[in-house]
Amino acid sequence: MKLGASVYLHVPIEEQLPYLEKINEYGFQTLFTSLHIPEDDVSLYAERLKRLGRFAEEKGMALVCDVSPQSMAHLQLTWENASLLRDWGVTGLRIDYGMEAEIVADISRSLAIIVNASTVKAEDIAALKQAGVSFDHIEGWHNFYPRPETGLGRENFNNMNERLQQAGFKRMAFIPGDGKRGPLYEGLPTLEAHRRWSPFAAWLDLYSHNAVDTVIVGDPQLNESSLQQLAVFQQQGVILLRAKAYVDVPPIIDKHCNRPDEARDVIRSVQSRGMAQQTKQKVKPNQTIERLVGSITMDNERYGRYQGEIQLTKRDLQADAKVNVIGRVIEEDRPLLNYLKANQPFCIKWI
Repeated sequence: MKLGASVYLHVPIEEQLPYLEKINEYGFQTLFTSLHIPEDDVSLYAERLKRLGRFAEEKGMALVCDVSPQSMAHLQLTWENASLLRDWGVTGLRIDYGMEAEIVADISRSLAIIVNASTVKAEDIAALKQAGVSFDHIEGWHNFYPRPETGLGRENFNNMNERLQQAGFKRMAFIPGDGKRGPLYEGLPTLEAHRRWSPFAAWLDLYSHNAVDTVIVGDPQLNESSLQQLAVFQQQGVILLRAKAYVDVPPIIDKHCNRPDEARDVIRSVQSRGMAQQTKQKVKPNQTIERLVGSITMDNERYGRYQGEIQLTKRDLQADAKVNVIGRVIEEDRPLLNYLKANQPFCIKWI
């Protein structure tokens, strides 16, 4: 699954280059920018787009622009000479409904065509085929939804993707980032369910369901810990959970693994009890409080041979005098608990 990032032209590209360099090093392959955001100063777009295009060409990255007739006019271009954008480093155009299929076919000879996956109809696809658009160079990209409560539902999203796949389209969806884009600062996901999730949790959800071919971060920034989560999973298959400690010295274990006999209520670390037996340290009762979902617990000496076992709770559980609560997974990462299946390796990063 390809990874991409969004770049917005209201900020000079030179100021964004350190971030773009970093995500390129992390394996991001696609850049997306929109040329019709009404609150931006569009007079600056042409030069900034050219600078972004030079960067994309240097790094071998695809650069897709969201365009409309008005935004093309701001660039002093028309659909007839849209191929000139290729000289600027642009590799694809995302077009909305309403364009004549013949114009799209003409553009597709020099640029990849991206249609709006959330609104394209069967008759639109048929018209594009009839006009001679090469479906080797066409993709269906979903919208992002800045306003809360307007993102897509899961069933509708899945149905759209199935239709696109049957038509031979590659598919893309947006996930939220860490640094939110204004003016609402509420995240830019495709799925409403992802709005409050961490970027990695949203990415893993799409990856696990093989939902799309490309995932693009809709917001303009990922922080270092999100990039690290993506890299650790892609390189090692390990889910990195960020957590807040409730004790002064939380246990540090390089890698945990959920037991093969997956429990209903908790995720059980295979490694933890073995380490406790090796050190032969007594775990005194402490913080034996209610175990809310995402709690990280350690069985204390009252649990006998279970002493030292670390668990993560998948649902709210009542307090137990034999179980210490040593921390809790941060809210944005709690959806990751759903993906800690049998034998799944994971690690805990205390923050």
